[in-house]
Amino acid sequence: MDPNDTYQTPLSSRYASKEMAHLFSAANRFHTWRKLWLSLAVAEKELGLPIPDEAIEQMKANLHLDAQQFEIAAAEEKKRRHDVMAHVHTFGQVAPAAAGIIHLGATSCYVTDNADLIFLREALTFLLQKLAVVIQRFSKFAEEYRALPTLGFTHFQPAQLTTVGKRATLWIQELLWDLRNIKRARDDLGFRGVKGTTGTQASFLALFDGDHEKVEELDRRVTALSGFTYAYPVTSQTYSRKIDIDVLAPLASLGATAHKLATDLRLLANLKEIEEPFESTQIGSSAMAYKRNPMRSERVCSLARHLMVLQQNALGTASVQWLERTLDDSANRRVSLPEAFLTADIVLTTLQNVSEGLVVYPKVIARRIAQELPFMATENIIMAIVKAGGDRQEAHEKIRVLSHEAAHQVKQLGLDNDLIERVRADAYFDPIKGQLDALLDPSTFIGRAPEQVDKFLKEWVTPALEDAELKQALEKAGKAELNV
Repeated sequence: MDPNDTYQTPLSSRYASKEMAHLFSAANRFHTWRKLWLSLAVAEKELGLPIPDEAIEQMKANLHLDAQQFEIAAAEEKKRRHDVMAHVHTFGQVAPAAAGIIHLGATSCYVTDNADLIFLREALTFLLQKLAVVIQRFSKFAEEYRALPTLGFTHFQPAQLTTVGKRATLWIQELLWDLRNIKRARDDLGFRGVKGTTGTQASFLALFDGDHEKVEELDRRVTALSGFTYAYPVTSQTYSRKIDIDVLAPLASLGATAHKLATDLRLLANLKEIEEPFESTQIGSSAMAYKRNPMRSERVCSLARHLMVLQQNALGTASVQWLERTLDDSANRRVSLPEAFLTADIVLTTLQNVSEGLVVYPKVIARRIAQELPFMATENIIMAIVKAGGDRQEAHEKIRVLSHEAAHQVKQLGLDNDLIERVRADAYFDPIKGQLDALLDPSTFIGRAPEQVDKFLKEWVTPALEDAELKQALEKAGKAELNV
């Protein structure tokens, strides 16, 4: 069927990276199943089961499926109504010497669950590397604008000044927590291992004539061959679906971080203070040619909301796994697990693209500061009058009256804030008029913001990105290519 004639998820067809889309592909899934069957056969042979060398060699030579094998597997599944057994028979056709021992003693979840754990581990590693790049890019932005004063907002109302770089550290700190949480989930992952149909290993105990030590060694050996340091000590037919909760929780949390960050950028774009990248040929609106819509940040918000709710699937699924298992987890997990990682992948790619092309407009920022700073400077003016010998209460009343007059100009007449001009015109303030420029210098209102940026980048960001695997990813990283 022509792909244009059927629904395709935009996560893979439109947005996601080739690497993440391949990880959850059918080709990679069934290739991984075959590797797991090979590991099981190798370990069983090592422990004394009569598996011929030819069987092992044929399995090794046929780990990848070609188009014809996919067709055979599809026909087998239609006939048998069982995907795992369809692939057992398909594998046996290209490795006939192994046909009788493929899947020996195993249940379907030996391949499905162990493969899922492999995919989860690889996907988490991939996200860690992409997240490290995003953190590095925003850190460069924070460093560049560490001391550029900007109006802070609480309740989206003008507040005290901060700096553009300091505001960025608030985003980065949350991204660092996401890095920690994702790494923790990745490093905590175990293997289901070789546990049998209800987790009792009864079939393997029968294969090895009641030798418990060989059954335990089989579990250890297959776990090691699959690259895991440990297997979960007990399982039912499946690994506990609570593991999926632990994996999707940090992804949902990353979604919240990304949504907050992208929302901030959308607000700043409206204020014309900071804009995301905008190509010379990009069209912001089909009708309004002048528009520069923050489509990248809007995409992040849109997909982040999807990412945040996917954890609910894992919570619901884990809560209804009756006794040793039910099958109502299968269809849900086929959708929710890949979608969570594809979505997180797209969010990080988009954030990287945004971070690599942010445009700051210092003059717009300065103008907004000029509109609000006179009100914020009133306390400094009062203190200066007192130091010059004036009365604090009298100075307060003078400033109060002038401030209300200036506010009337701004709110009722739509004019600029002229408070400082009114102060300069009032003889009462003659003793400090020579200090007014210094009292209104924005850099004196930003506190320790630049120093906080420096300290944060040095003591928190740099150590977090010193991890060997992340350093390697940073060295390889180029600019993010965004699929529209």
